[in-house]
Amino acid sequence: MRGIRIGSAFGIPIKLDLTFLVVLPLFAWLIGSDVGNLATVLNGMFGSAMPVGALTAGATRWVLGAAAASGLFFCVLLHEFGHSLTAMRYGYRIESITLWLFGGVARFEEMPEDWKQEFTIAVAGPLVSVALGVLSYLAFLVVPGAFPTVQFVLAYLALTNVALAVFNMLPGFPMDGGRVLRALLARNRSHARATQIAAEVGKLFAVVLAIVGLFANLFLVALAFFIYIGASSEAQQTVMKAAFQDVTVGDIMTPAAELKTVTADTSVTTLTDRMFRERHTGYPVLRGGSLVGMVTLDDTREVREVERDAYRVEDVMATDLVTITPDADAMDAITMMQREKVGRLPVVDETGTLVGLISRSDLVTAFNIIRTRGSGAESGTGLDRLSSEPGFARR
Repeated sequence: MRGIRIGSAFGIPIKLDLTFLVVLPLFAWLIGSDVGNLATVLNGMFGSAMPVGALTAGATRWVLGAAAASGLFFCVLLHEFGHSLTAMRYGYRIESITLWLFGGVARFEEMPEDWKQEFTIAVAGPLVSVALGVLSYLAFLVVPGAFPTVQFVLAYLALTNVALAVFNMLPGFPMDGGRVLRALLARNRSHARATQIAAEVGKLFAVVLAIVGLFANLFLVALAFFIYIGASSEAQQTVMKAAFQDVTVGDIMTPAAELKTVTADTSVTTLTDRMFRERHTGYPVLRGGSLVGMVTLDDTREVREVERDAYRVEDVMATDLVTITPDADAMDAITMMQREKVGRLPVVDETGTLVGLISRSDLVTAFNIIRTRGSGAESGTGLDRLSSEPGFARR
């Protein structure tokens, strides 16, 4: 998730997603337009006597809406810091915390697989929310009745923080409650299997939430969609990680001796003819036997057909290469391809010499072979199963 960096705390970058710039004023408007009803509810819950007329007079309601919405998202930020600082105690690195449409997201470089660690990290956020709710309530109690606007904001934050903590603990993986469920399931089963079960529960929860949302609030439908997609995505990532256990890039790459390459002085016309004949859409580019770039079908499309004889591969190839080493984990290759939005990575050794190429098709083929030969828990590591395949054993 990309966003605008606005600062950092404890070494963790804080970002705002573009959707946050829409949802914050929307929340402020929703709260401001309903201040009267909210004040009545809060008076009933907390036994207070906040004057509804004063809170809704003139522009006061909109100021309260903006203050309450800003305070709510600040509490969401602290909720995410609860997760992040707890994870950092276990040695995990946090890429960023981003505020967006559905609240906040803390991005971990690596997710914990130890169930105790995941349990502790998952509950840390809701515990922070409960603590903020209690502190807001205590502050509400000591603020004099002469300041009803302050009382309203504190009462609102007391209620919403506790409500958010309760909602987050529902088993809607990848929400906090879903991660707690996975941690508890992982006590006596593999992390991959626990993830699959938690994801299925999360998807069922999303369906129920969507049905409720159709009759109550369309925002819940959007949230249900996010939960369903998130559960499916994380389950898939976990299955892939388990499948590629102990598998390196060198185990599944196409070695240099078998690579189809082009030279930098090849004309674009000759290149496109080769692409058609060989049904190949990307080539490493060599000059004097050294890797100098990568060229793909998309690169050739930037040259008009009538000019392709005049252009050489070196004129259109990408030279800012993202490479990987043969001893890197296969999952690292997947992550790099997703991050850089590329379909293949040149594989180079410590001297920078091209030793192979790994593509999405290589990864998909290897994954299908590993999955066909059984789960990691029952049939050894991914490398064991991949090595028994004749087409890969020699690599």
